[in-house]
Amino acid sequence: MLLIALAVNFQAKAQMDAQLTQYWAVPSYYNPGSIGNVDFIHITAGSRLQWLGVKHAPMSFMALADMPFKFLNRRWGTGLLLQQENVGLFSTQTIAAQLAWKKKMMGGWLSVGAQVGLINQSFKGDSIFVPENDQYHTSVDDAIPKGVISGRALDVAVGVSFIHKWFWVSLSGTHLTSPTITMKAGENEEDLYEFSTGRYFYLMAGSNIPIKNTLFEIQPSVFVKTDTKFFQYEATARMRYNKFLSFGVAYRHKDAVSAMIGAEFKNFFVGYAYDYPISAMNKATHGSHELFLNYNVKLNMGERNRNKHKSIRIM
Repeated sequence: MLLIALAVNFQAKAQMDAQLTQYWAVPSYYNPGSIGNVDFIHITAGSRLQWLGVKHAPMSFMALADMPFKFLNRRWGTGLLLQQENVGLFSTQTIAAQLAWKKKMMGGWLSVGAQVGLINQSFKGDSIFVPENDQYHTSVDDAIPKGVISGRALDVAVGVSFIHKWFWVSLSGTHLTSPTITMKAGENEEDLYEFSTGRYFYLMAGSNIPIKNTLFEIQPSVFVKTDTKFFQYEATARMRYNKFLSFGVAYRHKDAVSAMIGAEFKNFFVGYAYDYPISAMNKATHGSHELFLNYNVKLNMGERNRNKHKSIRIM
């Protein structure tokens, strides 16, 4: 149970990053190197409601923005990430700034980026319910905070990506300093509660394959994540028609199968995904829902944009 993780002087390690089915639409969420790839101000907002029907299930809301710029006759990227996530009685807010150095090579763009941010986390101790005859806790247990407690910590991530006309690949690490958030409930030393964020590493890759003499493109991609002890992967197969409508399916190993659909109109994109659990969770929930909205504002970078795509979501 989540309340047990807040026992005195106990450090719980958990993943702070949201699980996104449309990871290909928001690569900069996992990798600060995936910013400033095209000559647009790229603005994205999205939400994921996981395991509907399960009380206190994860809910994530996020906003991202990035753009390229020139400095010292080189191309750079800058970005901003905002996130609100609620899991159980925990509430986490993240704000982070991103910067990426970019270099043209081998017919594509190599990008190396870093992210520095602040994590603020709170826990609703006054909402804990202790059942009668509980063998481990009582309503006056000193290990359970009596009210709302909170704390914050500095967070760092780095990443590298390579984008070509026909494929893209991304490698990144988040929470590299494994920040520990200390929450203080009182004046005494024993009133300290700690939550430690574990490091996570991500590998994403995908391709864009036009079908000759048709208006269709096949866009396969894969996503691998690990904390070096636990591995999870998912494979996605999407098809895009006439640079307007896209649809696809995905499989997350031992977790869920997904269906997704998206539409593009001028500088707008909207994408929706539905996950159906194939684990024991399907006994408690009907699935998860995810929605992303994107808008691009054209920039004049003083040179023709060789990458004709408006977003990595269609790479």
